[in-house]
Amino acid sequence: MEMVFFVKKENYFKAKDKVLKDDIVSRQSIDFRENTSIGSKKEGYYLIINGNEESIKRAKELLKDLGEEVSGKEKDEILKKIKQQEEDSIQGFGRIFG
Repeated sequence: MEMVFFVKKENYFKAKDKVLKDDIVSRQSIDFRENTSIGSKKEGYYLIINGNEESIKRAKELLKDLGEEVSGKEKDEILKKIKQQEEDSIQGFGRIFG
């Protein structure tokens, strides 16, 4: 499962601290992206968690007062942009070391 959460700038450190210190959530794939790095107009950070159902449920619980879950078309667009960035990075490394 994959979850995208938007966290306002002022809540970034609290949110990061909560997910990284939690025994269940911290074991999952966690990625914070600043809004400008993916072309979003919102001021803040996107948190992407890829993990099992229990960890996603726990993350939602931890972050309920610090941001909002992103879903639907916006979620798909964010994930698509991140995947494209990762593919571009891999290609760049391939050109350097290939």
